[in-house]
Order: sequence, then C-alpha cells, then structure tokens
Amino acid sequence: MENVLLLKESILSFLDRSGALLQLAEDCKPFNDIQRNEAVYRFCIRVNPSDLIELDPRLGDCVLNDPLKATALFQSVCFLSIKTLSLIEKIHTESQVNVILKFTHLPPFPEYTLDLCEFPCGYGPMRPVAMEGLAIAMTRVSKYTQGARFLCSEEDCPCSTGFHHIRVHAPGATESATVRSDFSCLLCSSHLKEDIKFRVLGGENGCVGALHVPQIIRKKQDRTGQPLRVLWFCFPHNIVDELCNSMRIGRLYRVLGIPAHVHQWPNVTWSVEANSVQPWEPEYTGTISSNFQALLTATACSPWRFSAIVANTFGSPVVPPGLYSTLKLGLLLSLVQGREDNPDSLHCLDLLALTTDTLILERLMTYSLGLAGRGVRHPATGEMFASLSRDEHGAGTANIHAGSALLATGGVCMLGDLGHHRKDKMDALQSALESRTVSVIIPGKKYGEDADQQISFPVQCSFWALADSTAPSNKTTRTDSTVLGTVDMGSVPAQLAEAFGLVILCREAGGKQALLAQTVHTLRQAVQPGEPLYPSCMQFTTQDYKELLAHTQRIQTELSPGAEMMIHGYYMASRRVRSDSGHGAKVSVASIKLLISLAEAHSKLCLRSTVLEEDAVIAVLLCENSITLRHGASALVIPPDAAFPCDLCDLEALHRRDLILEQLQQSILHFVYAYAPGATSYITEEE
Repeated sequence: MENVLLLKESILSFLDRSGALLQLAEDCKPFNDIQRNEAVYRFCIRVNPSDLIELDPRLGDCVLNDPLKATALFQSVCFLSIKTLSLIEKIHTESQVNVILKFTHLPPFPEYTLDLCEFPCGYGPMRPVAMEGLAIAMTRVSKYTQGARFLCSEEDCPCSTGFHHIRVHAPGATESATVRSDFSCLLCSSHLKEDIKFRVLGGENGCVGALHVPQIIRKKQDRTGQPLRVLWFCFPHNIVDELCNSMRIGRLYRVLGIPAHVHQWPNVTWSVEANSVQPWEPEYTGTISSNFQALLTATACSPWRFSAIVANTFGSPVVPPGLYSTLKLGLLLSLVQGREDNPDSLHCLDLLALTTDTLILERLMTYSLGLAGRGVRHPATGEMFASLSRDEHGAGTANIHAGSALLATGGVCMLGDLGHHRKDKMDALQSALESRTVSVIIPGKKYGEDADQQISFPVQCSFWALADSTAPSNKTTRTDSTVLGTVDMGSVPAQLAEAFGLVILCREAGGKQALLAQTVHTLRQAVQPGEPLYPSCMQFTTQDYKELLAHTQRIQTELSPGAEMMIHGYYMASRRVRSDSGHGAKVSVASIKLLISLAEAHSKLCLRSTVLEEDAVIAVLLCENSITLRHGASALVIPPDAAFPCDLCDLEALHRRDLILEQLQQSILHFVYAYAPGATSYITEEE
C-alpha cells in the first residue's frame, strides 16, 4: 500500500511538472456543458518513459513493463485531482475516468522492439513495443464502444443505480469484451443490463502491417557466407479514435503499441493496438562513391557529359555500354524523382518502352527496379491497385488490400509487357495515369452496411512498362496516310500510350552489330561471371549507382530563369503548332509538369541544385521525341534519338555530342521565337 501511495505521489508530481495537470483542467471544461451527461470521461496523457524514469525509476518501470497497472494508477490520480479541484461536478466514481497513456518514445532496447523472428509471440510480458513497417491493408472506419454503464437487474441492490459498473475498452480487446449480456453484479451476482443511453462510441479501423527486421537479418548468414534476404511478416493491429486517419496504405510508419491476446473462441489472436503512430523515414548515411566523384571532376567542362556517361554505362550487368542509352537515361531520371520518404512531393515519371526485343528490356527494367528506394514488380495476374476481403480479425467489415501500385508508393511499379495484361486492367491503368487516383467501391450489403461506400486512394508512384512494337495492333481501321515520325504502338491502345509521360522507341542504329554486342556481352558474363567486362574507366558498380541515386533524390532544386523560360516557351510553341496542324491539340497541360520534372531530374542526376537551360534542353528533346512517336513530327525537327545522337565511344564522341546538343538548343530557341512570340521577352538568345 505504501508503494502505491509513493507511485501516486510521483504521478501527481509528473502531471504538475509536465503541464499535464493544466491540460487535464482544460479537457474537463467541455464536459461541464449541461447538455452533456456521460458515463465515461476520456482523457489522453502524453508520457515520455525517460522523464518518468528520471523522476521515479519505479514509476518508469511500471509504465514500461505493466502498462495496465500504470494506467490504473494514473486513473486514480486523475479522479482525485478532478474531485479535489471540482473540475467536473457530474463525476461520481473512479471507474468513470478513462485514462489513455500516449507514449511519445520507448527505450531503444531490443526488449521494446517487436521482433517477429522470435516465435511464438506473447509468452513474455505484454509491454509496449515499437515497430517499423509498411501498411499493406486496412479496414474502413467503424464504430466501437469506448465505455458503457451497466446496472444491476435486482432493484434492491445498490448497484441498480449510480455508476458502480463501468466497462471501458482495453487495448486489443474486441467489442464483446466491453459490451455483452452475460455480466454479473459484483455485489449480489445478479444479471447486469446495459444503460444504452450512456454508451460512448469511438472510431476504429484495422490495419495490417508488413514488418521487416533488417537489424536482425543482416547479421545472419547462410552457409555460403552471403546475407540472407530481408523477410517480411504480416500482423494485425488496431487503430482507434484520433489515430484512425493517421495511416495510409503504402506508407512507412513507426508504431508504438501495446500487444494483447484477443480471445475469439476457439482461437486466441495475438494483436497490437496502436498507441502512437508516426511517419517513418529510413535513415540515409551514404555518400557518392569516389568513382563518380572523379567522373564529376573530369566532366566539369560540360553540363551534359556527366549524365551522358552515367546513362551510357548504366545497366552493364544486363546490356553492354552504349545500347539503349535513351531508355537508360529515362529510367535513371525516373529513379531520381522517387521519394519513398516523402511520397507527397513525388514527381511521377511514367515510362513506356517500345521494342522488338522485350526480353532484354524487361531484364534491364528489372535490374533498374532493384535500385529504386521502393520497387514493386507487378505480375500480370495480380491486383494492380486494391482488392477487398472480409476482415477476419474485427467485426467482419471490408478489408482493403493494397495492390502493386499502392505498395510502390513513393517508388516505381514495373508492369512488364503490356501485351500480357487484360483490357480491363489496361483501362484501369489508363484511368489511374490520367487522374492519379483509384477508387474502391465497398458493397454495403456484403459487408453489413446500409449503403455502398466509395474510398479513393492517391496513386503516388511511377509506372514502367514495355510493349512489343511488332505485335498486332488493336486498331480496327487504318488511316489513309501515316503521319511522319509516328510508330505503331502494337497492342497498346493509343489512349493508354498517351497517358504515359515518356514513350521511348528502343532502336539501335547498328542493327546486326548491336545484336552481336548484346550476344557477346551475355556469353562473356556466362563464361566469366564476376569478372570486369569493360575497361576500368567504364566500370561503375551497382553499389555506386545505388549511392548516387540515393544522394540525388535528396537534392533540392530550383529553376533558373533560362530553364523556366525555355520550358514555358517550348510548351506554348508546341501547343500552338500542333493545334494548328489540323489533328487537334496534342500537347496537354500535363506536359509542362513533365517538362519541369524531367529538367529537375536531369539537374539532380548531374548533382546540381540549380536547373540550367541545358537541363531544359534534355527535357525538351525527350518530350518532343515522345510526342513525335505518338503524333508525328512538328516544325521542330530533331533526330529520333536526340539525347544521344552519336555513340559515346571516346572523348571525341563526347565533344561531338556537346556540339550537336548546342545546335539543338539553338533550334529549340528559334522554334520558340517563331511560334511563341510572347516568350521572346523572357529568353535571351545566345549569339
């Protein structure tokens, strides 16, 4: 008893020092409204266990290792404070005070970190735990009982009136644990009946998280000495009240929660009820490799050479340097714009590659996907956006499962060959690309609701896809004449191709020589695995690219006046030219966002924080080539692979490419002057 009094004194001291006592007084004011008459009064108190340990180690130990007991102590102190200070006149018993301890932090020790590698779960103390992971599914918000008042059915019993039997929601408990019809009076053992008018409801939804434990897995090795793959586990946890809207599918979170055993006869489920939810950002501690630092110094004389060499040698484990350079540049730019730590700031760069060799390009995209902060390979038979099932852990409501695109939030979703996807899937993809949202309709009758409900989710990832340009076309009619520069999209509908930001035709001028180079590359890798295939100056490892991309994603850029005006002028001129061509407007408003995103990505790839006019030139060339493939050439005449007009085999080739790009830069400016006169006052032509 003495220890309990000492703990209560420490709690009162903590409430006074932390300002929680003043907050308690403020929270009591709304309950004094004469129109409010409740059985349970709910209060949230934020606690940092470190502060409690400094104040009273015994109290800190109680909060960390026996949270239910600590909650009861806080409940008692809060009730006495309310009665002593006359904060709420309508409160009668201690059980009417429902205290929720909100943890701000937990000690960084293994005992307070959820480790699903250790089975079975739940045999240790049910202490608060911290977990980090990805939200992969969730239910819609439903009501649950925060607290209820019960009266004894025996009229002569003192418990037939008043607030003697109050039941409140416990962490992890089901609805039946709080409200059901078989409770008995503690005084006379008679049947208890609920006073419905005093029931207090709250909001609740369920969430399934996929947790990984890299700290444990990286330390374990198999018999070959290689690190094992990171494993993923799924577990259910409940999110209640003010935390209901704090989590979104596809995001990373750090969750502090209290585990509990949920009894649903004949099974016992181990679950966690979230106590605190915070967005989680993986720490980045890498630096740019010495190889790329040396390359950056050596190419400082040109604003284009660094990115050209980076793209030219990219993907060397799959294709030899020099092949598919435009596609590799597009993949790198898309990777640079990925933001797993902040998906809301993501600038999506969707890419569609047309080729006659889908196998090699699929390998190249798969290799590139491994460099994304988060990359998801979508199977043709899988769910792309979201699916529904009945929640087995809750009240049977709808459980929304994330598809590949939602799981790839902040990263890249690779679709593979679009020829393998059904028409309805491609229609859904087109809608998502155009609106950047996806909606899920929950049938009310099927999931116990009166009406259907529609829930929308933002699609915040870049899509990569490829298509066989030699596949039979879906077009039912052929035009009398083919517009100069256009290509057949194969089995990809024109509207879907239009929804992709970049369309790249992978054609190699070398023909048989390119095929021979790819064949030699593949054979040498098979015969000499792990050995360098190219000179050291062209040998950048996959780890070098990972570090480079991770660094570029965190560069904050700003548009220079020259870049801004070139993008604005090209957009105005191109829109005017193609609108006057008789084929209708082919340059949408989204094109200017694409141009800015491409220019910013190229600037980041070159490790610059200022977007130069030269970055805008690359963006214009890529965008113009893409529009030409879909709608034909315009007055701006550029070569098919304008970003890589020649093979980069030596230093002389790099110099020749710079000269060609300078000429193309002047061509773009003349195009702007001719067809967007309003932009001439903002752009100064280089003489």
